[in-house]
Amino acid sequence: MSQSKLTIVPLSFDEACATIDRLHRHHRHPQGWKFGWGVTTTPEGRLVGAASAGRPVARGLWDGFTLEVTRVATDGTPNACSALYAAAWRTASAAGYQRTITYTQDTEPGTSLRAAGWRLVAVLRPRKGWDTPSRHRTDRGTDGVGRFLWEQSRSIAPPLSLADLRNAIRNENTCTADDCNNPLPHATRGRPALYCSPACRVRAHRARHTKAT
Repeated sequence: MSQSKLTIVPLSFDEACATIDRLHRHHRHPQGWKFGWGVTTTPEGRLVGAASAGRPVARGLWDGFTLEVTRVATDGTPNACSALYAAAWRTASAAGYQRTITYTQDTEPGTSLRAAGWRLVAVLRPRKGWDTPSRHRTDRGTDGVGRFLWEQSRSIAPPLSLADLRNAIRNENTCTADDCNNPLPHATRGRPALYCSPACRVRAHRARHTKAT
C-alpha cells in the first residue's frame, strides 16, 4: 500500500487548540498566538497534526524578527512532524522573520527537527518551576525536565546570544554527560558542543554502549 501524501493546511486558533489538546503528549494548547497550521493526509483529508507559533516566551528574544514554534503535535503519522516544522520556517521566512526557535524535552531525539533543517543551539538544564507555598503555580509540563533549544535562521540573522538570555530562560548550556553540569561556551559556528571535555565525551559514549548491551 502506498503512503498517503501529506499536505499543509491553515488552521484557526480554535481548530489548532482542539487538535493540540487531543494529540500533544505533555502540553495543553498555547495562550499566545500568531498563526497556526495543520497537516492532513491526501486523498483522505484526515487531520493528523497541528502546530502553532507566537512571540518568543523568553523576553530577551523580543526583537521583532524571531518567532517561536510553541506547539507541535501529531498522531504519529510518518513525516508529519517534519512537515509541520518545515512549514513553520517557510511561513516565518516569507513573513519577514529572520529566525524561528522551538524547545523540545531532552528525552526527544529531535529527528524531525533535523530532517526539516533545524539545528540544536543549546542544552538547557531542568527548571525548578514557579510554584511556591505563598503563590501556587500550575506545572506547565517543562518544570523539572531538561530541554533542547533549536533554531532555523537566515544568514543575515545575528548569532543567538544565550548569555543575554540567561535570566530570561533561567538556564545555560551545560555538559550532557551524566553527573556533569559544567557550562559550555556558545558555539559561534558549526554544531554546538555537547561535552565540556574529551573525558566527558568518552565517558558518555561508554555509558551509552553499556546501556545498549
